[in-house]
Amino acid sequence: MRICYHTPARLLAGSCSAAALLAGFPAHAEMSAEELAKLAQNPVGNLISVPFQNNTNLNFGPEKGTQNILNIQPVIPISVNKDWNIITRTILPVISMPSLGPGTGSLNGVGDVVMTAFLSPANPGKWIWGVGPVVQIPTNSNSELGNKNWGLGPSAVVLHLDHGSPWVYGALFNNIWSVSSNKQGGSYNNFLLQPFINYNFPGGFYLTTAPIITADWKADSSQRWTVPIGGGVGKIFHLGKLPVNTQLSAYYNVVKPDNGANWQIRVQAQFMFPK
Repeated sequence: MRICYHTPARLLAGSCSAAALLAGFPAHAEMSAEELAKLAQNPVGNLISVPFQNNTNLNFGPEKGTQNILNIQPVIPISVNKDWNIITRTILPVISMPSLGPGTGSLNGVGDVVMTAFLSPANPGKWIWGVGPVVQIPTNSNSELGNKNWGLGPSAVVLHLDHGSPWVYGALFNNIWSVSSNKQGGSYNNFLLQPFINYNFPGGFYLTTAPIITADWKADSSQRWTVPIGGGVGKIFHLGKLPVNTQLSAYYNVVKPDNGANWQIRVQAQFMFPK
């Protein structure tokens, strides 16, 4: 039995430049914890970062086991010219899969890498956007941890970020179709939407909700959607001079496939590197 999983691609928090990390923000060394938190909440922000996002999915699969996915998500911006940046995001999932049926054991390994390249204005206003391709690469170490076919599709993000407001909100989406024909993998057509809302307090503490809504367009309509609700808290800390954006949140899947998890616990540490 094969149980598909959805890698949060996403969503992803993380974000790149030299003197000015984002239009309207001061230089990195002068930024307050609240400003750093807002920068971390911008998926196409001008900052090199490495988020480690751990997702623990409870009551997953026919045996109601615990699935764990650690997403290693380096974000590297590339300056095209004074007007445009390309923000690259790579997601490498490290997966611990529980038994999927009697007589089968658990699995540990890596899943499929997902890479996105957003073209985004270098000097945005309060509304920020990015568009570009997303590629799924069949790097899985076991067929139960991914798909043997390459995938390709569009991705886009839009958000509102105002230096004078505590709110940061927006949404990210992508849709990936299989484009190769490895018969061991099977074709796929997967959709992802991640709306996000953050409310920032002075000192780098914030409230957040960023549910990852997914759809498997190849599945029956009753098994197609995963729709979570929930949220959590975040805080900016420093390791010496290195800012670290931390998060803890929980989401309940109000709509899910029969063998999907009912709860997800998300823990994240995002290391933010100035140039």
